[in-house]
Amino acid sequence: MTYPSYPDVCGWNALLPVRRPNMAATGQIKVKYAIVGAGFTGLAAARRLAELDPGAEIAVLEATAVGEGSSARNSGFLSPDDLPGGTSAADLAKNAAINRFGAEGFDWLVDLIARYGISCDLEKSGRIKAAATELGERSVEDLRDIVEALARPHDLLDRRQLRERVGTSYYRSGLFTEGGYLVQPAALVRGLADSLPDDVHLFENTPVLELRRSNKWRLMVPDGEVTADTVIMAVNSAIKGFGYLRDRLVTIYTYAAITGQLSKTDLPQLGSMPVWGILPSHRLGTTVRRVGTDRLMVRSLYAYERGVSNGKAHAELLTRFRRRYPDLAHVDLEFVWGGTTALTMNGAPFWGRIDDGLYTSAGCNGAGIVKGTVLGKRLAEEIAGESTADEIGKWYGTANWIAPEPLRTAGFHLVSAIERRKAGLES
Repeated sequence: MTYPSYPDVCGWNALLPVRRPNMAATGQIKVKYAIVGAGFTGLAAARRLAELDPGAEIAVLEATAVGEGSSARNSGFLSPDDLPGGTSAADLAKNAAINRFGAEGFDWLVDLIARYGISCDLEKSGRIKAAATELGERSVEDLRDIVEALARPHDLLDRRQLRERVGTSYYRSGLFTEGGYLVQPAALVRGLADSLPDDVHLFENTPVLELRRSNKWRLMVPDGEVTADTVIMAVNSAIKGFGYLRDRLVTIYTYAAITGQLSKTDLPQLGSMPVWGILPSHRLGTTVRRVGTDRLMVRSLYAYERGVSNGKAHAELLTRFRRRYPDLAHVDLEFVWGGTTALTMNGAPFWGRIDDGLYTSAGCNGAGIVKGTVLGKRLAEEIAGESTADEIGKWYGTANWIAPEPLRTAGFHLVSAIERRKAGLES
């Protein structure tokens, strides 16, 4: 089994105090439930199983140290609700249902953060969808039409207003809506892992090398074996390495960077808003957010199934940063890192049972924190007999078939080339 290989350090994790990982799994371990992956989905499933089946032994197996896996390598955007793709009755019904799931996951996270005193810089920021091109402006205007039809509070921002708020005049226009939050993702996932119930045993630096089935599931790890009645694979696209969902998921590497600390004289370049995040108007565009009081993060650059070198990622992200903030050309990127996400052809996850006693939630499509949390929670409820499969399938859908190789790779590169051209200066 090959997990995503991250030769770089996660910048979010590097900003935090050093944490001592839990011990690796060794010898023969027998549990009722084994969960592979200590990201947001796996941790939510483990916690909920402990609530629903008190006293059951639960093992969580994490291939790396918590805070260095894919869940910590995102941009830290989360929201209890999203906007619909349109204003038809079908669009609104689906959006309302998805937002009920989102609110469930978000409220649970907020409760856990408060209950366990998890210091993760969760702050309400709103969201700015910004456009640097004429095509992007049309996308912003389409979104404005939707929020106006829904009577949602919003502000349409011109170039000058964006400059005042976020310190850059790179964008032609933007739409501010109130529903977004920002978080330090490594701090959040570490806090969730370190506050698991006593019946949940977290093993770190324990990659699962092989998954076998006899009368029980056997998970082979470097220095032992874990036997379980039920297994949850919360590893997103890495599940393909175990022989599952190879025709449903593709692995995409994305890259992010955080600048060095800005000097006091440079701080006005970050704008008047103390907390803000910019989402691009094109899906291959660049995400930007303020980090604390004196740093910026940029996230962009996408690679199919295989990562790029850290040097290339650094150069590409530095170009995107300096394009937006030319007055900060003397500021370098202190941390540059990659992470993986799993995409599906139709944007729907694969969720539920895949074999006797084997379950998964995979295909996050880049929306991981709240969505991963609620789908992990609901997966535990499904296993415990509180069936929600019909509801999940109805509103989220299920990942459909993807063409095999070499058509898959050729198709991806063709679509990517077209989309990169459309994105233009949004990247």
